[in-house]
Amino acid sequence: MKLNKIYSAILLSTLPLTPALAAGLDRSGQSIAAFLQSGNYAEAGISVLDPTVKGKDLIKNNVSDMAEDYYFPSAAIKVQATEQISLGLLYDQPFGADAMYSLEQSMFTNGIEGTKVEVETHNLTALIGYQPTENWNFYAGPVWQTVEADINLRGRAYISPKDPSKVLSGYNIKVHEEEAFGWLAGFAYQIPEIALKASVTYRSEIKHKAKSDESYTFAQATPIAPNVIVPAGTTVNLSNASLDATTPQSVNLDFQTGIAANTLAFANIRWVHWDQFAVTPKALFARSGGNNLIDYSDDQWSATVGVGRKFNNQWSGYASVGYDSGAGNPVTTLGPTEGYWSVGLGGQYSPAENYFIQAGVKYFWLGDAHAQTGGNIVGEFTDNYALGYGLKIGYRF
Repeated sequence: MKLNKIYSAILLSTLPLTPALAAGLDRSGQSIAAFLQSGNYAEAGISVLDPTVKGKDLIKNNVSDMAEDYYFPSAAIKVQATEQISLGLLYDQPFGADAMYSLEQSMFTNGIEGTKVEVETHNLTALIGYQPTENWNFYAGPVWQTVEADINLRGRAYISPKDPSKVLSGYNIKVHEEEAFGWLAGFAYQIPEIALKASVTYRSEIKHKAKSDESYTFAQATPIAPNVIVPAGTTVNLSNASLDATTPQSVNLDFQTGIAANTLAFANIRWVHWDQFAVTPKALFARSGGNNLIDYSDDQWSATVGVGRKFNNQWSGYASVGYDSGAGNPVTTLGPTEGYWSVGLGGQYSPAENYFIQAGVKYFWLGDAHAQTGGNIVGEFTDNYALGYGLKIGYRF
């Protein structure tokens, strides 16, 4: 397929900077832009997110930065097998969380350990596309996904004020890596002469049936029934229990067009169905009187718009602004922010026509949020921010 030079020179839609602490557990944005490149194409990139999330707990103790830095790689390869058939393979880490509360005096630590969360996912998407004409591309394929997690709850934030016998401080859960399958489908339309391209991509929800190990250590002697008191230090274990979790369905809308000589405008809109998302381990549900470990009340809407410009045959750059609605407020203590606003700058250097090096940075103003456990507000997190860095190498063959 023949493409306008401006389109092949400015690969802005593939820049690897993605939301930091976005709504729910969203990380990568699940772009398929690499698959929509012309000809045979491969890329590899890495993103680094450096968030700062501070606040105060319910009794006004300061809570220092609880958000851990994290990085995640991405990679893709696309082959134009025939004039009308294309094949692709994409790797990313779409959802995740990294947080650790320090041992300072707050409701999120027991003085020995702080609340900690690690959630990690891996996605491998296989795609086949059909291009009946130069303008249209219809594509679909299966998605393989793994999920694993390690979460520890500590401190008075996890004691119900209505029923002090419902104490979750000392609760641990390890979710063993488990795989499941979903699917993707979409279509793209382009007019190469004006560098216009639009695409709509739907990803299905993916239902996981994982195995988990839950444990709970009673920090103090606790009555659990009439005339039954569990001694302090007693540990209860529930091993190899089943745990159902469904990662959400989503829709991505991408658009770009030439607006002047050597200049592009671009936009991305993303919807993620978080409002029915919940993770409910068996032991935690029973111990807390019916609460979820993680849940969200609203869907996520996010948008990024920007302008890119080719300066010469080797250099191009872009500027963008972004918005994320969040997934409801109050939020979980495992990620206490509510959406963001962002600005980004990036550049691309192309030593030759068939490969490039791309880098960029984004600054995020993270939305203020109230953190809750068991429906009770236990902290307020305000005036927080994050920095994102990205590096990518692309090659046409």
